Amino acid sequence: MSENTFDMDLIQTLGPELTVFAGLLLIMIVPNLGNGKFRIPGTQIELPWFLGGTRYKAVSSPRLPGLLAVLTMLLALIQVIWYLIDSSSVSEQVTSESGYEILKVNMFSRLFEGIFFAALLLAALASLDRLPTGSVKSDDIDVLFNNRRQADFYILMLTSALGMSVVALAQDMFVLFIGLELASFSTYVLVAFHKETRAGSEGGAKYFIVGSVASAVGLYGLSMLYLWAGSLQFDVLAETWAANGANSLSMMALGFVLVGFAFKISAAPFHFAAPDAYSGANSPVAGVLATASKAMGMLGLMRVLLLITIPDATEDGSAVWIGLLGVMAAVTMTWGNIAALGSENPKRMLAYSSVAHAGYMLAALTAIGAWNWGLVENSGNAKDVVVAALLFHMVVLVFFKLGAFLVLGLLEMEGGASRLSSLSGLGKREPLIAVAMFLFMISLAGVPPMAGFLSKLLVIMGIVEVATGTGSLDSLLDAHWVWWLALLMVLNSAISMFYYLRVGVVMYFHEPEEGRQGPLASGVSIRLAIAICAIGTVAFGLVGGELIDLCRDAAQSLG
Repeated sequence: MSENTFDMDLIQTLGPELTVFAGLLLIMIVPNLGNGKFRIPGTQIELPWFLGGTRYKAVSSPRLPGLLAVLTMLLALIQVIWYLIDSSSVSEQVTSESGYEILKVNMFSRLFEGIFFAALLLAALASLDRLPTGSVKSDDIDVLFNNRRQADFYILMLTSALGMSVVALAQDMFVLFIGLELASFSTYVLVAFHKETRAGSEGGAKYFIVGSVASAVGLYGLSMLYLWAGSLQFDVLAETWAANGANSLSMMALGFVLVGFAFKISAAPFHFAAPDAYSGANSPVAGVLATASKAMGMLGLMRVLLLITIPDATEDGSAVWIGLLGVMAAVTMTWGNIAALGSENPKRMLAYSSVAHAGYMLAALTAIGAWNWGLVENSGNAKDVVVAALLFHMVVLVFFKLGAFLVLGLLEMEGGASRLSSLSGLGKREPLIAVAMFLFMISLAGVPPMAGFLSKLLVIMGIVEVATGTGSLDSLLDAHWVWWLALLMVLNSAISMFYYLRVGVVMYFHEPEEGRQGPLASGVSIRLAIAICAIGTVAFGLVGGELIDLCRDAAQSLG
């Protein structure tokens, strides 16, 4: 459809994005409504303009921006889910007047939007109890400060959601870059939002500096790609790559572009800012970085490596490129788990765990590339199997990874969670919260029957199927070398058991710290978010068949 055809079809196609945009406007306008007036020049006539002045009582609550953000994200998520389960859903394109495809809505893009909106919804819900709100009975200055603080936080949340949705729908590298930067700059500020703390300001500064450098390198790569192909459209880049093959300019440009995506997924060696950013941000924001932001980076990698770079199987460059990606996957997963072993800060431990999970996803991407680039034979539909497994892993990761950060967020409400000993005695203080945290830990470790076990199993089986062409272990001697990545995933999962189960030991076998013997803070919304994450962790591990089928349909619509 043309961009100037603003009809009901366009509204329906971009419904979730328009909902998020409308929510942004509401958060900017509604909390500022008051009895403000302006005088007509040269007269004594005053007319109301409803902005400024004394705020109306109905909109003066500091919790209003958060409630608006939660409602906005919920409506957007419902629209995405409706599209995914509607059997009549079809692919839709938004094109420019010259015929260039800018955005594309299909099962693949909508599933990623579901990941983004679900993670941000849970984080926004949990933040209703996390940010100081003061009291509406306090003086006007206090109410004004807290109202603006809340509004700023949730405006950044929704701006990040809007940027991520643009990345999901983009069919042009420049549009994708705009969406990536819109989301990234929002997360930079969210990381440093608690600037009054040293960890927050330090983590935000490091994350911004490293992220800006990575974005600059990626933008330079985009300019080189444009010089090489004359366009940044995915289909034009893919056709040019297939017709002319790779050369030094295109390979160098691609390497620069991938630096930006590697930073977003915290892949080694671009992960060094992640531990400081995760530990400096409040826990719901750190959970968004570990789930939605990581999925956004992985989406960019999949678009570039699987849609654009399809070199001829006879070229040596394809094997070299797959080899480099495999080495990065192996180093990332191993380094992440080894670094997490020695961490005594729970948030830094989960940050390094997130690095390890990036390695697992890169291993799956390596296998997909090996199939896509014709480096393995007789693999059937193995590509769709691995893509579906990767999508399933990113979906369920929202529940157990974000849930673990939300438990730490509950601990932060009583004074902090920067030490592993903060979890001491949690089994006695809050039995249900401790059970939820233990479920998240064993799911991250890949213990059955949790969702994390099923997701890792699907990824490993998919990699083996690509390597052997049959999925059978009998032919491993003649298999492609990517099956070693599956074996390395198993070994790294065994290593991760130590630091994940250590959390359980601390919660159930250590005595609470002095001054932390009573129950935790009674935050209703954050406890509700934790409960949703715990239910999803168990449910998708036991009855994840429907979600797997949905991911398979999304994988087949990759484009």
